[in-house]
Amino acid sequence: MTIVLIAAVLYLAASMLLVVNVRREDGHGRAWLLPALVAMVLHGAAHVLAWRAIGGADLHFFAALSLVGLGMAMLTTLVGAGGRMAALGVVVFPLAAAALVACELYGHVPPEPLDWRLQLHAWLALLAYATLAVAALLALMLWLQERALRRREFHGWLRALPPLVALETLLFRTIAAGFILLSATLLTGALFVADMFAQHLVHKTVLSVLSWLVFGCLLVGRWRYGWRGRVAARWTLAAMALLVLAFFGSKFVLELVLGYGV
Repeated sequence: MTIVLIAAVLYLAASMLLVVNVRREDGHGRAWLLPALVAMVLHGAAHVLAWRAIGGADLHFFAALSLVGLGMAMLTTLVGAGGRMAALGVVVFPLAAAALVACELYGHVPPEPLDWRLQLHAWLALLAYATLAVAALLALMLWLQERALRRREFHGWLRALPPLVALETLLFRTIAAGFILLSATLLTGALFVADMFAQHLVHKTVLSVLSWLVFGCLLVGRWRYGWRGRVAARWTLAAMALLVLAFFGSKFVLELVLGYGV
């Protein structure tokens, strides 16, 4: 628990330092980077120690949420270390801290035995969700920034964000990476999951495929018709909502409400 608390405090410290950057209208401060890096190392260590104690990787609802939070924090640090995109951490780091604490408070569940193929499918899914969740936050930032500029509301926080073109470019690169990971997730699921009906996975598969189709249409629309701005943000948020329902919505109902393992 000590590691978890220290990691949570460091995540919040990194977020507060980013808030200070925003208040100063400065997107280039780096004081947040060290506490964020240490927090992520401790976050990962907390999971590894728990897995050693229970004999394998725990992927129940809160553990999966925590791992997605860790992935989001890592992606945020990766894209934010070189410029003003770090402002994303104001939201991501507290979410990662809350997910880690929730996982620790809920406790760890002994893992179900999975062969390497199903483990590959599970880890690809977590990477896809983390990447596309960052894309959803970028889409929200893009929508807020565009709306503020359209209304000529020149808030100080706008200067802490990257230009619209740079934000848009990063958004679609992130969506493309997430789309590839989601495609790999669906492919490995189709190849390696033996009986979707017995494992209560039909609803998850249908929603995931719908999300994949929406993300795919968005990428085609960007390439063919130059979709951008509010259109891109709406499609991204709609696709992410389907993906959240597919994974965490189904895990919540099956694991926490009905008591099934997923």
